[in-house]
Amino acid sequence: MRQRQSGTAVCQSPINRSEMKFFKTAVQRNQTSVSEFILQGFSDLSWQLQLFLFVFFLVIYIIALLGNSIIVFLATTSPSLHTPMYFFLGNFSFSEICYISTTVPKMLVNFLAKDKSMSFISCAGQLYFFSVLGATDCFLLAIMAYDRYVAICRPLRYNIIMRWRLCIKLATTSWIIGLMVAFGHTLFIFRLPFCGSNVINHFFCDLPAVLKLACGNTYGSEVGVFLSGIFVAIIPCWLILFSYARILGTILRMHSVGRKQKTFSTCASHLTSVSLFFGTAISIYLRPNSSHSAESDRILSLLYCVITPFLNPFIYTLKNKEVKGALKKLVGSK
Repeated sequence: MRQRQSGTAVCQSPINRSEMKFFKTAVQRNQTSVSEFILQGFSDLSWQLQLFLFVFFLVIYIIALLGNSIIVFLATTSPSLHTPMYFFLGNFSFSEICYISTTVPKMLVNFLAKDKSMSFISCAGQLYFFSVLGATDCFLLAIMAYDRYVAICRPLRYNIIMRWRLCIKLATTSWIIGLMVAFGHTLFIFRLPFCGSNVINHFFCDLPAVLKLACGNTYGSEVGVFLSGIFVAIIPCWLILFSYARILGTILRMHSVGRKQKTFSTCASHLTSVSLFFGTAISIYLRPNSSHSAESDRILSLLYCVITPFLNPFIYTLKNKEVKGALKKLVGSK
């Protein structure tokens, strides 16, 4: 562990020089500032298993990048997908590309590298961008649920309500909220002193894992993180539940079975993404810090950091005729 000594000023007091020297030395030994963190990650596993996980997650990462990039490209270039639904899906897929890229590359490097260190600034930066993208995803999913609500429950007014100006404002607001919430998260955590262990029992600089290493009273920071987590997770989740409650009521009033199935199929992919993302995120960030387990946190983090971005292209394309049609046109034209 490499640490640097932080200077400490000792006030003049009526004690002899030997006592002052002893006091100053003791304070300097106790007050050290962590200059880097060690990401323990999966280093407790055997070398053969780490090599297998490296290949496994590398394949997942490449597929996630390729799949989400295709969705972004189709939503941008295909005229048949120039609708609010695919505009928000394109934003979400772009966010997923960035989201998985904040954690997986460093995790892959650590599978093979002996030096698993990460500088203090790099750790803060990773936490910041991870929080930006996580918060943005939450609000984008809520906006996508609202779009489905308007399309199903207010079909005659859909084009009037979901105008392009409103869609751009909603997407921009999601990104701005993500930036603001992430700034608060990072400020809450990295304003604390880190003067003890610098080993993070995780594969990236996650909020609960970094907070465990902080010195002194962390109650205020824990409360701040919890309240911001409620704002980021609970409010969008409530909006999604409200939207789908109204959608379900509309579906139940439909007389045609075929129309019911078609309407439900358009919502199934979004509900799958919501369940995967919010279920794992809430279980990590909205439970007491004392109840966190390193092993369970790593597994749950893999679900929403890696598996969800990986599954996103499959969720939104396997049963989506518009996306498959645009993809076939793209392949045929090439």
